[in-house]
Amino acid sequence: MSKYIIVGGVAGGATAAARLRRLDEAAEIILVERGGEISFANCGLPYYVGGTIPERDDLLLMTPKRFHGLFNVDVRIHSEVIRVDTAQKKVTIRNGEREYEEIYDALVLSPGAKPLRPPIPGIDHKNIVTLRNVPDADLLRQLAQRYANGKAVVVGGGFIGIEAAENLKERGMEVTLVEAVPHILAPFDTDMVVLAEKELREKGVRLILGNGVKEFVSVNEEQVEVHLADHTSLEANLVVLAIGVRPDTGFLSDSGIRLGERGHILVDEYMQTNAEGVYAVGDAVMTVDHQTGKAAALALAGPANRQARLAADNIAGRKRKYHGVMGSSILKVFGLTAASTGKNERTLEREGLRYGEDYRYTLTYPTSHVTYYPGAEIFALKMIFSMKDGKVLGAQAIGKAGVDKCIDTVAAVLQFDGTIYDLIDLELSYAPPFGAAKAPLNMAGYYADNILQGLANPLRPDELSQEMEQGAQVIDLRSPALYQGSHIEGAVNIPTEQLRDNLDKLDRDRIILLACKTGLNGYFMERMLTQRGFKARNLMGGCAYLEAFKERAPKDQ
Repeated sequence: MSKYIIVGGVAGGATAAARLRRLDEAAEIILVERGGEISFANCGLPYYVGGTIPERDDLLLMTPKRFHGLFNVDVRIHSEVIRVDTAQKKVTIRNGEREYEEIYDALVLSPGAKPLRPPIPGIDHKNIVTLRNVPDADLLRQLAQRYANGKAVVVGGGFIGIEAAENLKERGMEVTLVEAVPHILAPFDTDMVVLAEKELREKGVRLILGNGVKEFVSVNEEQVEVHLADHTSLEANLVVLAIGVRPDTGFLSDSGIRLGERGHILVDEYMQTNAEGVYAVGDAVMTVDHQTGKAAALALAGPANRQARLAADNIAGRKRKYHGVMGSSILKVFGLTAASTGKNERTLEREGLRYGEDYRYTLTYPTSHVTYYPGAEIFALKMIFSMKDGKVLGAQAIGKAGVDKCIDTVAAVLQFDGTIYDLIDLELSYAPPFGAAKAPLNMAGYYADNILQGLANPLRPDELSQEMEQGAQVIDLRSPALYQGSHIEGAVNIPTEQLRDNLDKLDRDRIILLACKTGLNGYFMERMLTQRGFKARNLMGGCAYLEAFKERAPKDQ
């Protein structure tokens, strides 16, 4: 009879234990969990704090008792593996004051990650908290209820920080979010993330960007001052630290198991470590980037679940490879949904790729379903592709509806190393309440194909001023009412449907720059003009995208 020990529960450990039991009914399986719960909805914690998830028990996906009853797993909560001896194939477990050893045939490490608490002066104030597990959520919810009309400061603009800020605001608190870098949400490019930042501001969250925390100063037990790098001082009844996590792998320091520079457990394509019979999954693991093959870590529940099932299969003799991570993620930002997958521009440039030569992107504003059916919502979609072979590199979308479906489809295309031609050929479900006959991704594929074929050469907003300085003529194709509301300085207003009758107003010796509302009509007129001998370029994303570019500078409000 085989004996399996799993270190840690939640997405990785609990999944591995359950899969092992389904594959080996006779095995002895021990799951060791430091906390009191083995399976809880950690992604739901912010919404429990905010009250959207009303009951604590709603977060508990599986109790230790029920897990034992379903899978006959020896669940040992409030217990911690403090040492791993890979030579003797045994672990040392601490439960209270008691320490004891257990041998194993196979060991699955799923220790997760712990929140960063850097040595900032004053960080030990009792109202400075993190949000990683159910006890954290209990404490933060209690504090939010106690200070319902008080002030909260959230430090960190990642996913947890944004979710914490939103839910504390929903509790009625005055919320300030502080981020040390110029913009929030690293998976999104600046031109896209400004939409999420605008939503936060409009919903009453103050954003302070490009400004880090210097120190915390205790006023009393109920209040703390947050001093920033630029000497700004913020008053707070509570502070949420959301500045990242690190692998919780200190107990492996003398195990002989190879760790990365930041403490991640190094595994091969079968999720096996360098030690015989030892596998690792979840937030503490360094795997590979699916697109590049380079080392990558991703602390998300989806990859942890898949890694755990795969590790269990391999322990049971069913050889299966893990194909890496792509970074697909999604986030609620009050009334908006923000989602991304694959690479963004920032990552590509860091890898040495250049816009125009190595990659380009399409920026479109599709609707969640056909506009003639009530309730259609516009969203922004950015799709990045390779100029070499048309391979899809990544995508980002932000809007009220349609975002999740769109990005999940791109993620599937990326999984199979698809191209913009695959986007064109996608046959997706359609009915008026749900989509369009020409789906947003079909349209993005058409747009990219036009660029690769030389049928379109869209102008990015940051290229506009240079083109105008060199003598380009700007034609605003929108209605006179929209033009009067705001327009590019120096632009001439000729509505789209009138342009063919006003070609005499255009200078054939100048480049014609076309600006419409979202870029589509501009493309139509670009094709018309170039075939008539004009030199024309269309402003990508139209005036809507131009406005997003104007929002890129960090604000404090």
